[in-house]
Amino acid sequence: MKESIIRQDKNFIPLLFAGDINVYSMARAFHEMYGIKPYVYGKYPTGYCYQSKIMHYRAVKDIDKQDTFLDTVIKFSDQNKDKTILLIGCGDSYVQLISANKDNFPKNIVAPYIDVEMMNDLIHKEKFYNLCEKAGVDYPDTFVHRKDMGRDFKLPFKGPFIIKPSNGIEYWKHPFPTQKKVYKVDRVDEVYEVLDSIYKAGYNDSIIIQDYIPGDDTYMRVLTNYSDKNGEVKLMCLGHVLLEEHTPHGIGNHAVIITEHNKEVEDQFKNLLEEINYIGFSNFDIKYDQRDGKYKVFEINTRQGRSNYYVTATGANLAQYLVEDWIYNHPIDFRSVDKKYLWMVVPKRVAFKYIKPLEYKKQMKSLIREGKWVNPLYYSPDYGLKRKITLIKSQLSHFIKFKKYM
Repeated sequence: MKESIIRQDKNFIPLLFAGDINVYSMARAFHEMYGIKPYVYGKYPTGYCYQSKIMHYRAVKDIDKQDTFLDTVIKFSDQNKDKTILLIGCGDSYVQLISANKDNFPKNIVAPYIDVEMMNDLIHKEKFYNLCEKAGVDYPDTFVHRKDMGRDFKLPFKGPFIIKPSNGIEYWKHPFPTQKKVYKVDRVDEVYEVLDSIYKAGYNDSIIIQDYIPGDDTYMRVLTNYSDKNGEVKLMCLGHVLLEEHTPHGIGNHAVIITEHNKEVEDQFKNLLEEINYIGFSNFDIKYDQRDGKYKVFEINTRQGRSNYYVTATGANLAQYLVEDWIYNHPIDFRSVDKKYLWMVVPKRVAFKYIKPLEYKKQMKSLIREGKWVNPLYYSPDYGLKRKITLIKSQLSHFIKFKKYM
């Protein structure tokens, strides 16, 4: 994409939903590229977006509920009839709401997402693994448990075991004291206990039990892609995860990433996305299995991931891909990012303390010396006093969290 077409008319408004790092990173991408402040709706008057100077943030308690969400979008559309509204979800529930309501939106709303039927199949882990099987994409050995099985089943592999719900959106609707995003247990009796606690809370869909792939956070990868409105993949950026969060609700959230390039891995997922005619952003969580040398996928996010700024930081601005494709209707060349860059959302001292392999620390030091690194939360046009205080508190909290959970 050429620089000369970046700042054309700004007769569009980005309308984003959620209030976390994902939203902040996308808002920053729009602000950097087009000099505009997106409108953002989240649930709470707190967090990284609250009182930000680079967006118009509004807290609405029930914004993730169907009626409130649709009413908000329609009213926003009516208030801006002369502009095109680019609708972007930055969390699973919002993405699903956008997809499910595509036929209900006014004409000036652009929703760059797949149909809700495909989305529901992809975010449902059991159905997603069936697609991977057909497309030849590697994934961990998996057993699918259903509620009516009770304890009358035999696992085809030995522990440790990974346990997670097939349907994440439905799972979080039924909270309970020991609820986690993902469970790791060593024994079958522990598997029983986790299953019982999930089902007793009211969750009724299937549960995935998988063979644990050995290796610390540095064996993880994240792959972010953009597929244009014709279903052709136009952007791929592979990130080598060096550190993740380990709090019960945040486990698996990326904390440190270095970009890398692996054509063989990327080609597998490019084929999968184009076979199903996928459109929009996609994000895959992957782990390298040293036992057989394969990269195995855990899940797909039908959106840009929480760590999406690791892509924008390399020069592949995610906002620009949406705007060039859906607003200006410009052709987009395929790009596989091969530029090295360091992304982190924790203090440097935390990163260097908890990332163990020396080779990665050397890479990090080198990229920091060269200025090829970023914490997306620190953005010079957004340095108000209250925000600075919020960021300092947030960054300091990582010292406590990592000490407690790692």
